Amino acid sequence: MSKKNNKAIFNTTLRLVYSALFLSLAIILPSIISMSTPQLGQKLLPMHIPVMLCGFICGTPYGMAIGFTSPLLKFVITGTPLMPTAISMAFELAVYGATCGLLYKAFPKKIGYVYPTLIISMISGRVINGIINYLLTTTSDNTFALKSFITLTTVNALPGIIIQLAIIPLVILSLRKTKFMLNG
Repeated sequence: MSKKNNKAIFNTTLRLVYSALFLSLAIILPSIISMSTPQLGQKLLPMHIPVMLCGFICGTPYGMAIGFTSPLLKFVITGTPLMPTAISMAFELAVYGATCGLLYKAFPKKIGYVYPTLIISMISGRVINGIINYLLTTTSDNTFALKSFITLTTVNALPGIIIQLAIIPLVILSLRKTKFMLNG
């Protein structure tokens, strides 16, 4: 086997290991944060950070897979998030992971580009969440309230959004310095 093949196998293995770590964090962090106050998870968005990091670090397909899998697997294990929220979150988080991976690879590797990547990912994921929520509620007896949706995904989630904008660039900068970034 050539040296190039060995490196590709090593990188794939490392991506899988990182992805497993991010999947574990996406399941464990919300449970830890919501232990005392369940509503805290809706404000701090602890499942989003590992998914976004997975997209940045491992790339689009890994970020998308971990994003889609996290809320569904967490539902199977813990019963939260409730259905149909877990379904809409699966699509939302898949978009976060995919968009972070795609844009990080496309943009110049300067720390300033992490912020537009995050913002575009957050907006894209929330739009998909809204579309899926709309589709799910129109096929049931529930009604989709746009005002409530916007309040829940922006105003109530503002602390989590701020945490993501503060923490994720620092992690990306640290990992780039240590050459642990596998995407790009």
